[in-house]
Amino acid sequence: MKTFAIGGALALAAALAAHPGAARAGTCGDLTGLTLPHVTIASATDVAASDLKHPAYCKVLGSSKPTPDSDIRFEVLIPEGSAWNGRYLQVGNGGFAGQIPERIMTAPLAAGFAVAGTDDGHQSQIGTDASWALNHPEKQIDFGYRALKETTDAAKAIVHAYEGALPKFSYFAGCSDGGREALMEAERYPNDFDGVVAGDPANHWTHLLVAAAWNWQALTATPDSFLSQPKLHAVEAAAIKQCGDETGVIEDPLVCHFDPASLRCTNGDGPSCLTDAQIAALRKIYSGARNPRTGEQILAGFSPGSEGEGGGWGVWITGPSPASKIALSYGFGANFFKYIVFSDPNYDIRNLNFDSDVAMTDAKFASVFNSYSPDLSAFRARGGKLIQYHGWADPAIPPLDSVAYYKSVQAKMGPTGGFYRLFMVPGMLHCGGGPGPNVIDSIPAITAWVEQGKAPDILVATKFENDNPAGSVVRTRPLCPFPTRAEWDGKGDKNKLESFTCAAPKRG
Repeated sequence: MKTFAIGGALALAAALAAHPGAARAGTCGDLTGLTLPHVTIASATDVAASDLKHPAYCKVLGSSKPTPDSDIRFEVLIPEGSAWNGRYLQVGNGGFAGQIPERIMTAPLAAGFAVAGTDDGHQSQIGTDASWALNHPEKQIDFGYRALKETTDAAKAIVHAYEGALPKFSYFAGCSDGGREALMEAERYPNDFDGVVAGDPANHWTHLLVAAAWNWQALTATPDSFLSQPKLHAVEAAAIKQCGDETGVIEDPLVCHFDPASLRCTNGDGPSCLTDAQIAALRKIYSGARNPRTGEQILAGFSPGSEGEGGGWGVWITGPSPASKIALSYGFGANFFKYIVFSDPNYDIRNLNFDSDVAMTDAKFASVFNSYSPDLSAFRARGGKLIQYHGWADPAIPPLDSVAYYKSVQAKMGPTGGFYRLFMVPGMLHCGGGPGPNVIDSIPAITAWVEQGKAPDILVATKFENDNPAGSVVRTRPLCPFPTRAEWDGKGDKNKLESFTCAAPKRG
């Protein structure tokens, strides 16, 4: 992929020197007078410290308009005085964005980071909504990648103006669309961040939304194809019985060869068995979208183990009924093809052709939305470090697609352990939740790798009571660099991290 970045800290410093308005501000409020290209600072406000949540900080709201149709809104939070640890962290979004992700900015602020986030260039209260993109190609580009770069450059300039120094280290972290954005940064702007964390990434964006149409067509192929929530519970229970452990986790789906035909109804339809049409739908979802003419895989299928979970397939893939059309993946796919690909609000994804329409979609939009290039050579050359993680039970983005991307980078670049490691998370749903340990210590791991050269041999995953980090710890587990996996030592407490070691699994 072509590198669009033109420099790191030195280039930014030169740019700041070229704009006298970027000189150090006397107070937070003075930042409203900061002059930056096509950027307006709407407000800069001092916020008092909270003993429990954050230090005193300067909150800056601004917008960037690199094109006449752009309105990229962003927020920058800068700890005051010695509370700043010299680091900058930019956080990613989810879905089609539309809001600044303030909710996830407080924790890194409390840890001393200067933090920034953006709405990706449009304003919407619904994450599946893409109506803003209809006949707005510049806004599509803003969402795809430009809002990230505009926010990075503006935020670093604002931090420099307030603190009198550029960040010593810069990081990007995001999950879902934020994971796509994280890999976009590593691929397209390799000089901007020293460390990147990409969680459950939607980086194969065009094919992910093609797969949403594939799954919906499978579930609506016949009146008997749809899978109700009771049937999803039965499917998950059968998969866990065959492949899972006592905590309800399938440790390694790559060795789980679950066949839904084991639940075929033999004495009439019922809530705990599957009709032939439902078995066919499940097999299509498990196997993943394919080109019907060539047989080529479009996107990996979903792994068993989360079908009946509260945040599982019922939320993401099926919804309560075909008529409801509220499954999240349906919403994303329908909006993408209505408002971006076909520019037709009446388009029905049940009509999508998995040969010609996929080729057309990729030709027009892959370069805007996808961050699936296996060439990370520029990022590696500048010393960048990349941690990618993905829940094995993710019902939103197939975990095997992260494995496929990781393997494609290795095929292109050779061994990647010196700068890029993938960690698969057993029993984790989309970006969190699920029966397995699902709170991951990725930020301490990426800072240690960048700043101290300590490559992460494991990440620590924690399961809290009721999945509430304020609650008690239920269990901890090491996450191992793929393709290794955590193996119990045969004697220790299975709820304790130290009872496991990383080993190469015996996979067929």
